[in-house]
Amino acid sequence: MPHRTGQPRVFIVDDEHMIASSLATILRHSGFDAIAFTHPLDVLQAAQAEAPDLLISDLLMPGMSGIDLGIRMQQLHPSCKILICSGQSSDQQILADARAEGHNFELLVKPVHPKDLLKRIHQVTGNSPPLPTVGELLAGI
Repeated sequence: MPHRTGQPRVFIVDDEHMIASSLATILRHSGFDAIAFTHPLDVLQAAQAEAPDLLISDLLMPGMSGIDLGIRMQQLHPSCKILICSGQSSDQQILADARAEGHNFELLVKPVHPKDLLKRIHQVTGNSPPLPTVGELLAGI
C-alpha cells in the first residue's frame, strides 16, 4: 500500500546504526519510503502514527527480539509484511519456533547484497520491481 509519497513505506530496525541507516539509504534510492530505527520501541511508536507496508528487523536486539517486534507490529497492522534479518544460521530455529506458533515471518540472511535485498523485498511484498528508466536502459548498452 503506497503512502502519501506514492512509495511503499518500509521501517528498518537494527541495533547497529550503520546497518539500519545503510539499508534505509539503499531502499530510498530504490523508490521506497524507508525509515531507519535502532530501537524496537521507537518502531512501535512510529507505527502508531502511520503503518509501514514492510518491517525489516534484526532478529537479536537488546530489549526486544525481531520476532516479538514482528508479532506486535502485526497486531497493530495485520497487513504489514515482516522480514527478519539474521547473520547466524543457528537463528533459523528461532524463526521455525515462531512459525510453529503461527507467525510466518520471512528470513533474510546477513550480509546481503543490495540487489538480493531488493529482490527479496519484492518477493515478500508481492510488488513488482520498478521498470528501468530510459537512461538506465541506455546505460546498459
